[in-house]
Amino acid sequence: MTRRIVSLWLPRLSTDAHVRRFPELRDRPLAAVLAECGRLTVVAVNQAAEAAGVLPGMTLADARAVEPALAVFDAEPESDARLLERLAAWCTRYTPWTAPDGTDGVVLDVTGCAHLFGGERALLADLKARLAAAGFESRAALADTPAAAWAVARFGTHAIIPATQQRAALDLLPVAALRLPVTAVEGLAAVGLRRIGDLHAMPRAALAARFGTAVTRRLDQALGRLDEPVSPRRPVPPHSVRLALPEPISTPEAIAGAVRHLLDRLRVGLEAAQEGARRLLLETHRVDHRLEDPPQTLTIGTSRPVRDAGALMRLFAQKLERIEPGPGIELIVLSTTEAGPLGAVQTGLDGTGDESALGELVDRIGNRLGERAVLRLIPRPSWLPERSVAPAAAMMAAANDPLWPPALWPPVLWPDDRPRPVRLLAPPEPIDAMAPVPDDPPVMFRWRGAVHRVRHADGPERIEAEWWRREGEVRDYYRVEDADGRRFWVFRQGLYQPDVTAPWFLHGFFG
Repeated sequence: MTRRIVSLWLPRLSTDAHVRRFPELRDRPLAAVLAECGRLTVVAVNQAAEAAGVLPGMTLADARAVEPALAVFDAEPESDARLLERLAAWCTRYTPWTAPDGTDGVVLDVTGCAHLFGGERALLADLKARLAAAGFESRAALADTPAAAWAVARFGTHAIIPATQQRAALDLLPVAALRLPVTAVEGLAAVGLRRIGDLHAMPRAALAARFGTAVTRRLDQALGRLDEPVSPRRPVPPHSVRLALPEPISTPEAIAGAVRHLLDRLRVGLEAAQEGARRLLLETHRVDHRLEDPPQTLTIGTSRPVRDAGALMRLFAQKLERIEPGPGIELIVLSTTEAGPLGAVQTGLDGTGDESALGELVDRIGNRLGERAVLRLIPRPSWLPERSVAPAAAMMAAANDPLWPPALWPPVLWPDDRPRPVRLLAPPEPIDAMAPVPDDPPVMFRWRGAVHRVRHADGPERIEAEWWRREGEVRDYYRVEDADGRRFWVFRQGLYQPDVTAPWFLHGFFG
């Protein structure tokens, strides 16, 4: 697929932003000034000021001499940069691949996106119309390379360069359209090289030797001979689909139907990549939102990779009521911000072995109550029973679990070469134990007022705390069974010392 890039130029960003705050200045000559070298210099003007002869680069005194009615305000480069960042975020309605371009532009990679808006010409027309309605003057061009689109947007007359035709469109443009330093542009003009087309006949080595490598590099970038990557302002989601609606929708049924349609389309991409979604982001754009208004968003997470559109729709259904459609929603974007491998699942002949039902239950509870509301125990590398597990959010993957692929996580496992009780007391409860020999298991113990006579005992199993932990002593654990057949896990704390009675504790139950 041929790469297609849009360069959006906002030549009067500063003055347009100021007029949005003070509409009464719309028809007056207006200029932004900045203190430079002890004097005030004009850095931006609106159309009325330019028509009166005021140009950027003039001192304020010269500008007032040209136009005494000139209204001025202090330029705020930081504020303009933040506004440009918000405009780049707003442009994600057309493609997820957007980024600010310098101090007065935005670059959009619309490869594969134009058909969603009726084609390239319709996309540019919609982009410029929305900016004009918001009060911003703009020019936009579309080409195969960022450099070519930038050049045509600022110096050209045709908004769209057909694929692979950028050389013919660029040859008549001035060499300044190659984003060259002023010194290089002046040097090229001094030897008669004023148009980009004039450079083709010159030996590349001679150009590089006399004017620097920037000339040949910029020319190669514009013609597509040298790749020029576009870094998006945010990480591009691995899977994303969007729906541009011909008519705005506002009813819950229509919104739910649009989301289900997007989930079906997303599933196709996930299947092709053999992946499942772990986290999904839904963005809805209203017809009445201003450029600086962020879209309404909904986020869902899953405890394991999922691409079942029905299961994901049930998670979204819990939250769709939070969307306020207002006069209508015109664009919906669904993105997989986190995905994981998902292969075939082998089930038994009777349909057993598939853990998706349990996983879906965890997902529904977690998305309704919060990811931290549903906890599960995961292994922790410690031999102390109370430290061998740790609570974790059930929406996060864990090791050695059929719901989560073990290969994705460190192989921390519980010891499987010795029995452990199914229930533990937290903390262990003290007991009164009778042991005729200090290092032998007890023959009787009292717990919560009840006496248990030991009929059978196994042990000891000695467990110590980690060497770097100062607290805790040696424990000798025994598996004991009383006369009624109940089995307990008890331990004696500390090593044997004459004339010192070691305390005993009940820690858990078997069966």
